[in-house]
Amino acid sequence: MFNGAAFPKALEESVFEDWLETGRASKIGYKYMLIIWDNYDDDYQAVYVEERDSIYKYEHYESSTGRESLVAAYDLYSESRVG
Repeated sequence: MFNGAAFPKALEESVFEDWLETGRASKIGYKYMLIIWDNYDDDYQAVYVEERDSIYKYEHYESSTGRESLVAAYDLYSESRVG
C-alpha cells in the first residue's frame, strides 16, 4: 500500500490488516483508523479514534510541517477510506 512518489514509503498489506484487526478488537469503541507518518521515526503508525472529527486534528502528509501527518483514514468496519 501507499506505493508511489506521493508517499514516503510503501506499507505492507499484512501490517495494514493487522492494524485493522487490532482496532476492531479493542474494548474501546473505535470507529476509525488513521495511518500517520512519523517524520522522526521515519515510519507509519496506526492511530485509532472514536470520532470522525479527530481525523482533522492532523495535517495532511503533503502539506505537513510537524512531526506527525495524516496519510489516510479508514472506517474500521467497512474498510472504506474516509480521509
